[in-house]
Amino acid sequence: MNATGAIASHAVGLNWAAIDRPARLAAATFLHDSLCVGIAGAKAPHAEDIWTAVSRWSGQSGHCLVLGRAERLTPADAAFVNAFQIHAQEFDCVHEPAVVHPLATILAALLSDLGSGMPRTGPALLTALVAGVDVAVGLGLAATTPLRFFRPATAGIFGSVAALANLRGCDLDTTKNALGYALAFASGTMQAHVEGKPALPVQIAQAARSAVQAIELAEAGLHGPMAAIEGPFGYLPLFETGFDLTRLIDSLGEGHRITEVSWKPFPTGRAAHGAIVATQELMRSQGLCAANLEALVYEAPPLIHRLVGRPVTETMSPAYARLCFPWLGAVVLTRGAVGLEDFSDERLTDSALYRLAQRIRVVANDDPDPAAFVPAFAEARIADGRVCKVGVSAQFGSPNWPLSAAEHLEKARACLAFVGMEACHIRLSELIVDLPQTADVGAALNAVLRHPKH
Repeated sequence: MNATGAIASHAVGLNWAAIDRPARLAAATFLHDSLCVGIAGAKAPHAEDIWTAVSRWSGQSGHCLVLGRAERLTPADAAFVNAFQIHAQEFDCVHEPAVVHPLATILAALLSDLGSGMPRTGPALLTALVAGVDVAVGLGLAATTPLRFFRPATAGIFGSVAALANLRGCDLDTTKNALGYALAFASGTMQAHVEGKPALPVQIAQAARSAVQAIELAEAGLHGPMAAIEGPFGYLPLFETGFDLTRLIDSLGEGHRITEVSWKPFPTGRAAHGAIVATQELMRSQGLCAANLEALVYEAPPLIHRLVGRPVTETMSPAYARLCFPWLGAVVLTRGAVGLEDFSDERLTDSALYRLAQRIRVVANDDPDPAAFVPAFAEARIADGRVCKVGVSAQFGSPNWPLSAAEHLEKARACLAFVGMEACHIRLSELIVDLPQTADVGAALNAVLRHPKH
């Protein structure tokens, strides 16, 4: 089964007229969400360290937009920084069944092209975004066993190459060669996730940067491996323990995956969202609070335990804390929610939060689905002797429980306000609505996203 050819054909063949209204709306919505999350990422932990490192590579020279910053960079460097910022605070959208954060890599790669001097229309950008998400998610859906590598980076590079090929109008052979170089560059380890290290968003950053380089190499005429996906040493045999190529091929012909993407209402690992909402419900309906909690258990599929069931420690990094439900649950119990401002040194070293978090744990149920987020339930033992329980059958922000238009816009506004760019909120929202009629998205974004330093 020629999966590489199928991906390349889908990438170069998709056009605006073939995309239905739900997919068009979802593409614009998650473009907006990801832009704002990436802008907020300019103040993420280690964002300045990333900027320092990249500045040594390029000397801060170039014409490509860097989200939340006045400076401009070269295409590959801008893709690196933007991808890091989009994912650095765990606030970017996710495709749950595929366990892929598709827009962090794909949008960052596409933004780099908007600084090339070639005007790109709104429909062209949105079409490329849809094509790239189809590919990255399709690769995730092909997996039949749990994560071995960090799929948002390893699948993300192929989605980014597909998106760039569509936007640039590459031919089929060039696209196949670029996918071959994506295989050469693909990487990303779950060890960074286990240890809660900033290497996690750096892996996504490198995937976006490498996608730009893969396209450039193919356009320069270098031949890459032709069986990048299905070959004996191709992506799926190397990076996934088990896979089904039919799932990938079928996914490319059955609608568009962008409509299946979920928002993140909270800047944490997606696997913690069900537990956060369940805790909020216990607070609302049962009077649970920090003062009366004796124990809180969240029982969920094994993936949830693996991703956010880690123990609380007294020396957590922000990256570790975002993936630690015991600590996140303690934050929710003390202030009702989790926000961007909750990962300061002051909060992370709060001894009262640490003690409260020690009363919270995640346990795995026997769900055989390696990608399942639900069903799950939270059970709290309260000081007055009551044992309260609430079930979770859907994730807030998922397609079957989406953010309302007002909730989406409030998240966008809060992200911009986090870096002092709230003045851009209305104009950016209007630009997103007008994208189908926008002749030059790069120019429009540069005009709207004017940093206060300008």
